[in-house]
Amino acid sequence: MVTVPAMTGLPSLSSLRTGFSQRSWALRENVKRKKGKKRIRLRAYNRSVATKTNAMRLLDQMGIVYEVREYEVDENDLSAETVAAKIGMPEEQVFKTLVARGDVNGVAMAVIPANTELDLKALAKVRRERKIDTVSLKEVQPLTGYIRGGVTALAAKKDYPVVVDELAQLFDVISVSPGQRGMQILLNPLEYARAVNGVFAGISRFK
Repeated sequence: MVTVPAMTGLPSLSSLRTGFSQRSWALRENVKRKKGKKRIRLRAYNRSVATKTNAMRLLDQMGIVYEVREYEVDENDLSAETVAAKIGMPEEQVFKTLVARGDVNGVAMAVIPANTELDLKALAKVRRERKIDTVSLKEVQPLTGYIRGGVTALAAKKDYPVVVDELAQLFDVISVSPGQRGMQILLNPLEYARAVNGVFAGISRFK
């Protein structure tokens, strides 16, 4: 078992408050109250296992520690909330990856908690777009190389700009897709942001 390295660059909850958007502060306070629960520690993935995705290979190359959790795929329910339950993770720590296109700067990827929805106005502001919207389902695979239920910003078909919801910074570990249905990878959120060259911003809202 490998303990996640100390995140020296992670600000305290009190220092984050001024940077967090007011509309989602209640969720952050709820997360703060849950801090007393047992912390999730990463079990280093067995690198000799044959089944690897390009996302895992990227993390290996960067020396980033991660854990793989597998789950049974239900084609009729690929929601991130269901995945969270299947891998035994809180919904707020399981992040889904959405693909959006702006009218000025083009395609970007947005990574938000399972139990939230994308705030398009907030994303447009971060991306300096006049308008932005998620792309159609039929465009997702041609743009990213991944299918619905297995979309990730890691080792995507193209290095699109990535915006990670600020909530990720509250946790030692988050879960994202490794580019394949039936699997999730757990890793440090700051390491994840480094791997995808992402920026943190408040881009989610309550459903």
